[in-house]
Amino acid sequence: MGYFDALLAKVNRGFAQSSVGRLFRLEGSGHENALPGSRFSTEIRAGLTTFFTMAYIISVNAVIMKDSGGTCVCTDETDPTCLKDPAYNECLLEIQRELITGTAAIAGFATCLFGLFTNMPVALGPGMGLNAYFAYQVVGFHGTGNVPYRLALTAVFAEGWIFVALSLLGMRQWLVRLLPTSLKIASACGIGLFLAVIGLSYPAGIGAVTGSFPAPLDLGGCPPEFLDEFGHCTGEKMRNPQLWIGLVFGGLLTVLLMAYRVKSAMIIGILVTSIISWPRATSFTYFPYDEQGHSRFEFFKKVVGFHPIDKLLRANDWNVGANPGQFVLALFTFLYVDILDCTATLYSMARFAGVADAAKGDFPRSTIAYCTDALSISIGSLLGLSPVTAFIESGSGIAEGGRTGLTAVTTGLCFIVSIFFAPIFASIPPWATGCTLILIGCMMMRQVIAINWTYIGDAVPAFVTLMFIPFSYSIAYGLIAGLFTHVVINGTIYIIEKASRGRLLPEDFDKREQWHGHVSESDFFRPLRSFAGFFKVEKQNSVSTSRGASTDQFQKVDEEMVTRPEHVYREK
Repeated sequence: MGYFDALLAKVNRGFAQSSVGRLFRLEGSGHENALPGSRFSTEIRAGLTTFFTMAYIISVNAVIMKDSGGTCVCTDETDPTCLKDPAYNECLLEIQRELITGTAAIAGFATCLFGLFTNMPVALGPGMGLNAYFAYQVVGFHGTGNVPYRLALTAVFAEGWIFVALSLLGMRQWLVRLLPTSLKIASACGIGLFLAVIGLSYPAGIGAVTGSFPAPLDLGGCPPEFLDEFGHCTGEKMRNPQLWIGLVFGGLLTVLLMAYRVKSAMIIGILVTSIISWPRATSFTYFPYDEQGHSRFEFFKKVVGFHPIDKLLRANDWNVGANPGQFVLALFTFLYVDILDCTATLYSMARFAGVADAAKGDFPRSTIAYCTDALSISIGSLLGLSPVTAFIESGSGIAEGGRTGLTAVTTGLCFIVSIFFAPIFASIPPWATGCTLILIGCMMMRQVIAINWTYIGDAVPAFVTLMFIPFSYSIAYGLIAGLFTHVVINGTIYIIEKASRGRLLPEDFDKREQWHGHVSESDFFRPLRSFAGFFKVEKQNSVSTSRGASTDQFQKVDEEMVTRPEHVYREK
């Protein structure tokens, strides 16, 4: 053993024997439920890996949420989207900078809180897909939707507290079981396609696709001067140098890095594309010599600086009576999608780390985990953000050996530090993150093979859900369309089956998915009892052992799970 290895072993041993080591149940801490293989150096490395894997959310979330218009007001009656209004665009720049601060702050706070309370190596942040639904469907592009931005924040705030109640009462599992498995998978795939469409379009992506007439879509990629007031290309298609910079460095380079399993491939692609786009004397610069370009460049030159949240802080509108129908629709869509997303992600990460209970479909401290996430959702809304959820990118840190909440705390601290580099993150152009959205959509689509394509009663509703989400530009409408199709098709088949006394059955009926929408009566208040019991035990003993998983639950992550990320998404 070399000097460095000996020093590292000494540091690991010393940290494990400290009170912090016992808190996180590190190997060698003396805790009876210490986690095998959990070492200080490994947890720190895993936390850094998770941060660099999901750091793109700081800039990408700000770009997407900015498109909602935030608290900016468009007063140009001739241009309802104010695409070419200098004052409105200047306001959007300020909103984007505040969103960068807010995104980094809530990701840091929520992830640290989650690591401390649950001792799981999972990071939280504003969810991709939910932010797109918030910006493009609920509020609408530049505020052209049915719900004002301030009222939508109130829906997010309310969702968080409802999520707490559902988690404590045990209704979360029942709500998840209520949705057929194929529809759950299809909704995730549909969100992936939704993100890909955003990444392909203008102005939040590379601009390769635009809306058109009479065809609904058309090829884009033209320079800004060839865009009309509706965002359609009038000429010079695919000749925008910004598009090609994004495709080559944000797309091709990132894919090649991912192919060779280079850590933080996405953030490398974003950074390279951004750095290339920063020099002003180019045709693809993010800082052109105009009023908007000068404003961007002046902020960029600060490099390090804290940008306060003024316009978005506590911007909630508590008068829900103005748009009650749309408010309720947004609230329950946020709630249902977040429950599905958060539940699936947390269980997948727990299973990836080897701590999940496959028989019960649960994991240790799950109630605390969901309540922590829910609390973060409500706090995030006060910062002007869409719902917070667990990130699937946490799997990268687990693959690096992360097993405890120390990994999450490390990731959270990195996000907190990034708050002071807002000028850098605010200067990342949309063509640098567009291909990242497309690649995230690609990874989410890998789940599509888990849909039951054999039986048409499962396949058609799943396909309807998958297609309706991107084509209707709405997660809510996609879920509604899928559920409606599922009820009509399978309800009709059920009636025919009963009327014919089982003699008339469709092809492959025996291969249909079994629906598990029931839940025992005792399940409803078990999480509340467990939650209260956990804190009672913690009060009696500085280190809780009643909620810990036994050491034989922690299995070594095999090479197949590390090299095939789809295992993170799919249940065996």
